[in-house]
This record gives sequence, C-alpha cells and structure tokens, in this order.
Amino acid sequence: MERRQPQTAPAPRRKGAPAASQEWLVVPAAGEESTGEFGRHRIMEITGLPARDLRMLDPQLSYPSTILGRDRAVVVNLEHVKAIVTAAEVLVRDPGNPRLRPFLQELHARLALPDASTTNPATDDMELGGDQGNVPMPGSAKIQPFEFKVLEVCLEHTCKCMESETLALEKEAYPALDKLTSKVSTLNLEHVRQIKSRLVELTGRVQKVRDDIEQLVDDDTDMSEMYLTRKLAFQRVDESSVKLDSNKHASPDHEDEKEEEDSGDDIESSHASSAFVKPDVEELEMLLEAYFVQFDGTLNKLCHLRDYVDDTEDYINMMLDEKQNQLLQMGVMLTTATVVITAGIVVVSLFGMNIHIELTLDPETPEMARIKNRKFWETTWATVAGCAAIYILAIYAGKKSKYLQ
Repeated sequence: MERRQPQTAPAPRRKGAPAASQEWLVVPAAGEESTGEFGRHRIMEITGLPARDLRMLDPQLSYPSTILGRDRAVVVNLEHVKAIVTAAEVLVRDPGNPRLRPFLQELHARLALPDASTTNPATDDMELGGDQGNVPMPGSAKIQPFEFKVLEVCLEHTCKCMESETLALEKEAYPALDKLTSKVSTLNLEHVRQIKSRLVELTGRVQKVRDDIEQLVDDDTDMSEMYLTRKLAFQRVDESSVKLDSNKHASPDHEDEKEEEDSGDDIESSHASSAFVKPDVEELEMLLEAYFVQFDGTLNKLCHLRDYVDDTEDYINMMLDEKQNQLLQMGVMLTTATVVITAGIVVVSLFGMNIHIELTLDPETPEMARIKNRKFWETTWATVAGCAAIYILAIYAGKKSKYLQ
C-alpha cells in the first residue's frame, strides 16, 4: 500500500484538470439558458470547430476582432463579445464579465420577441428543396434565422460600445486640444499625447471590424457559409432523398431497379447541380451592409478627430518655430550689442593707459580745468554716439538683408 500511494494520488494532474475547462453560457433558441464548464474537446464536438478557432475566443490571448463562418457554426470575436453561434444555440465565452451584461440583456430581449410567423424555417426549406430540386431561399422565409438574430445583437452591441467610446473621446479631446492651442505646457502636451494614443488604438479596432464586414460582404461564399439553418435544411433534404432511394432499390424487379437507379442518379445530379448555383445571400448582405455603414460613420468621426489633432500639432509646431525665430533674432541683437559695447570699451581702455599726455596732466589754471572737463565729456559722448551709430547700422543691415524682422 505504501508503494502504490504515490501512483494513486496524482495531485498535480487533478489540480490542472479543471483549468482546462472553460466557463460558457449556453443560450438556446427555445428553452432555458444554462451555464457550465466545458473542455475544449467537448466544445469541438458540439460545434465542429477546429482548435485554432477556439484559441481565438480565449480572453487571455489577444486576437483581433473577426467573424468566421464554419460548417456548423459561426465564430464571433468582436471586442469582449466572444461567442459561437449554431443553428439552435449560442455559446458565450466568459459570461461573468461585467462588460457582457448589456449584451446578454439585449440578447435575451431579442430572442424573447415573438416571431412574425410560427412557421418553422427548416420545414419550409425542406419543402422548397423537395420541389423540383430548387434551392431554398432565406428571403422567402417569414422569420429571421436564429444565427442572424444573434449576429445582429453582437454587431449592434459592438457598434454601440465603439460609438460610446468615440463620443467620450471627442468630449475629452476637443477641449484639451483647444487648451493646448491657447497655452503650450508640459501638462497639456502630456494630456494630448495620451488622447492621441487612445485615438490610434480605437481607430485600429474600428477599422478592423469595418474591414472584416467589408470582406464578408464582398465574398458571397463566406456569407453562404453563415446560413446555418439553410445548410441544416439541406442536410435533412439529402437524408430524406437517400431514404427514398434506398426504398426504391429494395424492389424485387431487376428492370424496375435499374430504372429507379437511373432516376436516383438524376435526383443526385439535380442536387449536385443545385449546389453550384450562386447562393442567395441578400438577407445577410443587407444586415452586414447596415452595420458597415454604422462602423464606417464611427470611423469617419475618428478620422475627423485625427485630422483635428494633426492640425493642432501643425499649429503648435508653427508657434514653436516662430518662438524659436524670435529667440534667434534676440540672440543676434544681443550679440551685436555686445560687439558694439566691446568697441566702446576699447576706446575707454585707450584713454585709460598709463602714459603721459596732455589730457592726463593736472590742470594748472581754472581755464585749463574747464577745457579738460569739456574734452572729457566730448570724448565720452562721442564714444557712446559712435557705438550707438554702429549698432543702428548693424540692425539696419540685418533687416535689409531679411535676416531680422
């Protein structure tokens, strides 16, 4: 028993097993919703999705927004809305996220609305498909498919979130830019820098969703993959046709069996030819185009705000260039004044040399003292006037040559 104890108690594995499970909210088309933890392999069995699509819905991983149509499900990864939509239910990842509450409320309200008709679209599609091999048209159904209802709620919620973020950013950005224009300071510059970073990040997110919708609208094949209800109806029609063919092949008459094989081949060929008919995706195309216009409008608002930021930056740069030019001009004027004053100092130095000249001798009479005093002031004022004249000529030459304004 002591030897077997380490083998029968693999504690690390048991602790790691629940971590592989993920919390999902299952909202069926009809019935009560439920919350549970499902492993990755279980989700792959339910939805038929590959592992790379499930990694896209992991909140811990950073994947850009996208909408993918698969064989049995539609993968929706729009901002914090991460869901898998099938023809009968929707699986929402991380339902405990507070940001998902408005989305879940809107989803419940939309699914609770009564349909325009109680007719089952899958049954209608079977009847249409069984009539001369025609392709069932979703536009002819009286109610909207379940997957389109959920997709519309996802797009609407994402559009509202991005629109609200854009409005909040506009309310903060325009006053901050105007304040920066009136007063250039470090605090205002830092505030505008943060706003610009948020603007670039939000613009990239809106641009990604808009481009994904545009790519879907341009590709009819991708949109046809998202008609899960219609594909389910096709499968039921094929299964019923196979059963009819098997009953015909059970006839004992060999000739009748041969004729029925030929008729079965004709039915199969008609179904095969109908698969290559251009899919009717008008309903989904109109839905996507409506939200494409809304995302494009939000993107235009962000582009206008980006242009306003760029214009403000250009204006601030021009103001800084003008201040720099003024400082350079002031530097030139101060340098010129320094040179002129230096010239005056040279004159003073010449007269201050310790040599014996007539001006340095002591006056012997009052008349000589008066003459000496007069010459002193004449020399002083002449030096000052000469320096001023040189300075004025230098400034005049600089303005004439357009180095100074």
